[in-house]
Amino acid sequence: MTEVISYKEGNKRFNYRIVGVCIYDGHVLLHRAVTDDFWALPGGRAELLEYSPETLRREMKEELDVEVDIGRLLWISENFFEIEGDTWHELSLYFVMNFPEGYVHNTSAEFRGIEEDERLVFKWHPLSELLNTRLYPTFLRESLTNLPNTPVHILHQDKD
Repeated sequence: MTEVISYKEGNKRFNYRIVGVCIYDGHVLLHRAVTDDFWALPGGRAELLEYSPETLRREMKEELDVEVDIGRLLWISENFFEIEGDTWHELSLYFVMNFPEGYVHNTSAEFRGIEEDERLVFKWHPLSELLNTRLYPTFLRESLTNLPNTPVHILHQDKD
């Protein structure tokens, strides 16, 4: 197994994550672990010596068994947050992501995915309702409704 780019020292953690932004018919695809009470964009940890678009393709194949197309880079995000006593520094690359032609987008129902031993829930969320959605990092609640034309570097700290 290849090593993911993630590091922990005491209660401090670093994580390198590659993320897909898939928008369809006024909805964005979000996911969460079955045990979580918040949503995030799909993606995963990059492996050493793996190109970032390949990370996203691999993660979507593992989680949803689908071959996705990777588009342009939207954001480079340095996000700082705390979970269960750990302080995180997460570096993320956000790419436009598209499902193959003919893929059925059911925007009205949740569907399941797999992340190693963890069950995932996927759902298409209306862009118009993101301000009221428990979505992390929180900058996405507004940013997903106005995608940048060129890559943007985001420095963000989640406090809620």
